Amino acid sequence: MNQLDQLKRFTTVVADTGNFKQLAAFAPRDATTNPSLILKAVQQPEYAPLLAECVAAMPDRAVDQIVDNVLVRFGQEILKTIPGRVSTEVDARLSFDTAATVARAHSLIALYEQAGVERERVLIKIASTWEGIQAARILEHEGIHCNLTLLFSFCQAVACGEAGVTLISPFVGRIYDWYKKAAGSSWDEAANAGSNDPGVSSVSQIYTYYKKFDIPTEVMGASFRNLGQIRALAGCDLLTISPELLAELQASDEPLQRRLDPQQAKDSPLHAVVFSEPGFRYALNQDAMATEKLAEGIRAFAADALRLEGLIEAARSGKASATPGEV
Repeated sequence: MNQLDQLKRFTTVVADTGNFKQLAAFAPRDATTNPSLILKAVQQPEYAPLLAECVAAMPDRAVDQIVDNVLVRFGQEILKTIPGRVSTEVDARLSFDTAATVARAHSLIALYEQAGVERERVLIKIASTWEGIQAARILEHEGIHCNLTLLFSFCQAVACGEAGVTLISPFVGRIYDWYKKAAGSSWDEAANAGSNDPGVSSVSQIYTYYKKFDIPTEVMGASFRNLGQIRALAGCDLLTISPELLAELQASDEPLQRRLDPQQAKDSPLHAVVFSEPGFRYALNQDAMATEKLAEGIRAFAADALRLEGLIEAARSGKASATPGEV
């Protein structure tokens, strides 16, 4: 049994890609997308017709509506390949506007339902700002399930659990990146591997807290840099993994042990905590890594959303497809 199949015994495997033609080879249950992955996909020749079709179908619509249609079309194609759910992201530029985030989520769900996709098969991805978490609280009460992304800190996870969010995506690799960069030449890769990896440690703490206090929100580790991080989180509820790392898991037949276990979490010494809005903002502010990576992530996703809009405008005006640097 290869490591991918071993992992599937105790963790739900999710594919982190907009390239739906790659999915069948790995048989994931779910799939996640984001603006960067969709931007990358639509610039590939095999996906250009899909973008052109979406633009042609909505010639007089605002560009943000066409973007939503593109995102949902990719989601539809992904759902033809997987049995579970697809995550579709709200524009990161709305990360600090609760009402606008709710409205955009309504738009995405309406497009899915018009296409015959039940809302139970869709997770709306929202940045884990205070405003985003409150938007998710509203949406969950309406039966719209959410995936809170760009999550780097314990306070974000606690607030998401309290809001009744369906799923969170703590970013393992980006946490690792920050600590490695901060350490500079003093970084010891071997000493910071496995369970000592700062990204792995963060997700393990969140998983343990949720299981100890019976918080139903699912934990999905994301943003992996190497197989060691994935192996160290075997047993997490879900792990969303790039096609490249899925292929590496598939190519290895070394034994894979479960590392996270809900019963062991019950014996942890963690105490229950609650964050008010001021308490949340202060706790996030005190975490330099989380503050910086959250802001950086929102900026990056917003920039790629702008690039995607540029490609749509170019297609609408009949110009040749623009490269990211040209829009």
